[in-house]
Amino acid sequence: MKEFILEDNFDLGSAKIDYAKKLNPEQIDVVLHGEGSCLVLAGAGSGKTRTITYRVAYLLERGVMPENILLLTFTNKAAKEMMGRVEALLGKPPHGLWGGTFHSVANRILRTYATSVGRSQRFTILDEEDSKSLVKSCVKAVGVDTTARRFPSPANLHAIASYARNSGSTIPKVVEARYPSFGSFLPSIQSIIDLYETRKQEADAMDFDDLLLKLRELVYSHDDIRQRLATQFQYILVDEFQDTNVVQADIVRQLASVHGNVLVVGDDAQSIYSFRAAEIRNILNFPDTYSNTKVFRLTTNYRSTPEILAVANASIHENKDQFEKKLKAVCGSLERPCLVPAGTAQQEAQYIAQQISTLRREGVAPQEIAVLFRAAFHSQALEFELMKRGVAYEYRGGMKFFQRAHVKDVVAHLRVRLNPKDEVAWMRALGLLNGIGLATAEGIARQVRDAETLEHVIAMPIKIPSRAQAGWETFKRTLTKIAREDSPSELIRSIIALDYQDYLQAEYPDFADRLEDLEQFALFAEDYTDLKTFLDEVSLSADYEGERGERSGNREQGTVNREQGGGREERMVLSTVHQAKGLEWDAVFVMHLVDGKFPNERALNEDGGLEEERRLFYVATTRARKHLFFTYPVMSGYDTLELNQPSMFLAELPDELLESVKIKHSMAGTRRWDEDEPTIVLDARGERIGKETMEGKSFLRGIDEL
Repeated sequence: MKEFILEDNFDLGSAKIDYAKKLNPEQIDVVLHGEGSCLVLAGAGSGKTRTITYRVAYLLERGVMPENILLLTFTNKAAKEMMGRVEALLGKPPHGLWGGTFHSVANRILRTYATSVGRSQRFTILDEEDSKSLVKSCVKAVGVDTTARRFPSPANLHAIASYARNSGSTIPKVVEARYPSFGSFLPSIQSIIDLYETRKQEADAMDFDDLLLKLRELVYSHDDIRQRLATQFQYILVDEFQDTNVVQADIVRQLASVHGNVLVVGDDAQSIYSFRAAEIRNILNFPDTYSNTKVFRLTTNYRSTPEILAVANASIHENKDQFEKKLKAVCGSLERPCLVPAGTAQQEAQYIAQQISTLRREGVAPQEIAVLFRAAFHSQALEFELMKRGVAYEYRGGMKFFQRAHVKDVVAHLRVRLNPKDEVAWMRALGLLNGIGLATAEGIARQVRDAETLEHVIAMPIKIPSRAQAGWETFKRTLTKIAREDSPSELIRSIIALDYQDYLQAEYPDFADRLEDLEQFALFAEDYTDLKTFLDEVSLSADYEGERGERSGNREQGTVNREQGGGREERMVLSTVHQAKGLEWDAVFVMHLVDGKFPNERALNEDGGLEEERRLFYVATTRARKHLFFTYPVMSGYDTLELNQPSMFLAELPDELLESVKIKHSMAGTRRWDEDEPTIVLDARGERIGKETMEGKSFLRGIDEL
């Protein structure tokens, strides 16, 4: 291997940038000594982006030509931010520097060498929707009878193909491990995906996966091209290396094969994307893959208080498969993170909403407050509570609850049950059935619009095309079942238990999460005995969200600041933990920390699943700067109450790291003695007013019924 080493006569005193002043000792060590193969383990909040950009600036100041540097990132935003920082440091744009996402760099290279991998230089790129449309066309071309049984949707088929290609696996193995219910369809699935590959070839097109796969094929199959590229890229820097898949790691290895100067930055403790085929072994095995690897650790944290970092350090310490490191705080000491067991999910939501109000009064801006959760359905009760209180929020990681397609589907069934004349509801519900297209759905809706009851509809002799007969008969079984129910919660569960569950499984890769959404919807419905009242409240809640969104020009996330005459107001954030990675807030709530939910029960059945779930908990914890709350409901269930176990991640933490908050019911303003453990003092509304102690004992102020 030929190494490219910088000249040693560079005088730091002549540099435009004062590296010693701008960087801490850990960071400057990376910047000045990042020759050869280097693994930079950058803990949360340790300034990894700063370190990378200063390293690039340092190389350019030392005379490395911009075109000889390759900077690989995972998002366009990260690439633009780093390039902008380099420009600011140097006082001029780094023209010629190769910086961008893996996919954008692959596209740039393939535009020159595409003919070597079976495409022309004019190849087109298919986005996700284009890919699904092509898969749908292939399903039709193969001649699969999708009306006889619930066949995997184009989205599911594309997900199977994509995961197999990015993980280096095969279609049969992916189906067996991740989609076992599709096992009987395997021959058809394989035929469709094979045809999909052929069709792309014929169309001179590539999807996003192809950009990486074809680049890997290029550098592995053509030694002359690999040599040319690897000679050009004297220095390669990779951000978020823990998120790379096997294809990306192979590409980096080949592009670094001449000079051997590859510096990867990442944090194995924040590797949380295995569901996207990210391979943690890439970072864990880096010292074995590259000889004479230097390992740097960035552990000085500029984000969080010592109390928050103590929790993060203690939690991740439980993982066995990792590079051990301990984050050290720069920020001053503040309060310990709070542990809050609530009676029910509703009480948990009420507590969080009240604390948000308290934080606002204490001067914390709404956009500096976030509530994080493992899965989208965990936030349902909180969404209802925030809407009742008129609290504006931004939802990340999906749609707001009533805007989700599966919730709207179930609501359409409920509307049909209440009002058989509701043509819009009929159209949505019928559109979910095998063999029933728009024209057939319109025909059925016209035939039933004079019906007074659902029983009348069921007894009617509906004229329907033969291809739609099976779907209609299945739907009639659902109608017959829900016609006998009056309880909103039981109606929802009846809909889920019948054909709709099969529909979700066939249609969506995340069907299990959607089923959890609907169970939470049923739990919410238990507070209602009348279907009309329930649907009124659901519709008004959904309309309120839509109205706010329309008025601000953003249907999914918009709100209106009425005090300022229609401008966009500042909003707190609700987010899945996955979507929160890389972000930070002054105050963070991590909610619904119940065993089986967080950690996720399905993940525990996968190899390495428990450790990845713990890394997810670590990511959630390290998003907080000053205030951190862990909450969970003690009870759940509907027919019979079920006692929840707190998340094992909470049980693993030493008691002294957390401040216990006990939500108690008593007369407002009275004090309740608690001898068992320290507590936060709450006022009559359950809002924090600090701690009161007497002779080492703690008091807990009682709170009214939440």
